[in-house]
Amino acid sequence: MAERLSPLAVLEKLVGFPTVSSVSNLDLVDWVESYLKSHGIIAHRHYDETGEKAALFAHVGPDETGGVILSGHTDVVPIEGQPWDSDPFTVIEKDGRLYGRGTCDMKGFDALAIWALVEARYAGIKRPLQLGLSYDEEIGCVGAPGMIQAMQKALPKASAVIVGEPSMMKAVSGHKGTMGYRVHLRGFEVHSSMLHEGVSAVMSGAKLIEWANQKNTEGQAATPSELASVFNPAFTTVHVGMIEGGVAHNITAKDCRFELDFRTVPGEALSEWQAAFLAKVAEVEVEMQAVVPQTGIDLEEAFNVPALAPEVDGEAEALVRRLTGDNAAHVVSYATEGGQFQEAGYSAVVCGPGDIAQAHQPNEFLEVSQLEAGQEFMHKLIKELAG
Repeated sequence: MAERLSPLAVLEKLVGFPTVSSVSNLDLVDWVESYLKSHGIIAHRHYDETGEKAALFAHVGPDETGGVILSGHTDVVPIEGQPWDSDPFTVIEKDGRLYGRGTCDMKGFDALAIWALVEARYAGIKRPLQLGLSYDEEIGCVGAPGMIQAMQKALPKASAVIVGEPSMMKAVSGHKGTMGYRVHLRGFEVHSSMLHEGVSAVMSGAKLIEWANQKNTEGQAATPSELASVFNPAFTTVHVGMIEGGVAHNITAKDCRFELDFRTVPGEALSEWQAAFLAKVAEVEVEMQAVVPQTGIDLEEAFNVPALAPEVDGEAEALVRRLTGDNAAHVVSYATEGGQFQEAGYSAVVCGPGDIAQAHQPNEFLEVSQLEAGQEFMHKLIKELAG
């Protein structure tokens, strides 16, 4: 019989693959597929358009609908510029902590999910358990939608999804949606003393950024809806995190580039915020082109992730609450693939080991106690599915 690795041993294998979003994850996928195959579990792949990355999904238990999906992502954020005290791609255990890139976000959960799938294979479960490992979550959850479609075609549809983002093993029933644009304003260069004859891409871009500031001010001052009131902050935010443009202080800027994103509370449609922003873009572009017709604004949608709305009598939430004993209400302002599963017709909840405060940090770590709590959770899940 093939070796059945512990969650820690699986975690060590996964962290050893430097699956930063900018590179291929196929070495990791190859290993997971091979390990599952050694236990008689057939895995499926869904490739991205380059063929250099793939999602992986698998199923154990009876060939019927109504199972549970354990959902994770395989990519991690970069380490460049971060002062690590150890090799980021080697798990180091010290003082009750497991250090390494992705131990918390979210290869710790991936390891538990892979371990649980193998254990369920030998437990005689009566309700299916499925595994879904995506790619490119860290750059806008762009890999999950294709994986979800592929899973629905290849596997019996599950009825509950547990997305294992770090939540300290608490049941997170809602999160904000998010959408981002790459914005490029094309101005016209003249000497700044004659700025009325040119178009400053930077100054025109500032009008769009000021629109974002105004929307944040309005949102903060408004009375939140009941659905939004549980979030912190309790309103949709508009944010610009990076900007570049211009070549000299005395030349109107030919180019200005920045990224703008929305984080919408459940109950508000991303499409409505998109329409409002596009209307402001059109207004500013008209002003630019009234001076120099060949100027303009180019937009590229970077990502679009729906919110996870708290469900009334949601199956996934109820399942996690039974297994954890957690009956408190939890929502978060970051986005996950949970909203994408929910949009595809699944009941979804977020629950995974680790503290989100450790995600993306130098010397990222997962408490050993959290890995142990996750393993106990998986034991209980398998027992329930064996029912």
